[in-house]
Amino acid sequence: MRKALTFTFLAIALFMIAAPASAQSGGGMTDKAWSYCAAAFGMAIASAICGLAQARATAAACEGMARNPGASDAIRFALILGLALIESLALYTLVIVFLTSAK
Repeated sequence: MRKALTFTFLAIALFMIAAPASAQSGGGMTDKAWSYCAAAFGMAIASAICGLAQARATAAACEGMARNPGASDAIRFALILGLALIESLALYTLVIVFLTSAK
């Protein structure tokens, strides 16, 4: 508990010291730098969500095929279609990142 309190106090002190230091002219991040930072966070979040969604879809398809082997063709088709739609989220995000960064 004491370590967490010390860490919290040091983090708050660091943030209070950093604000005046970046207030000088010429310091800080430009709009272009913030755009790159936001694009990187957006791509990271989209990739993480896509990875989780693809893992859940694959696990559900495997479970469905194991329970009902007769329906494996229909399940496989639905799995491939679902994975393509899930992957399109990451590809659209990547396109948006490139378009945003190109400005």
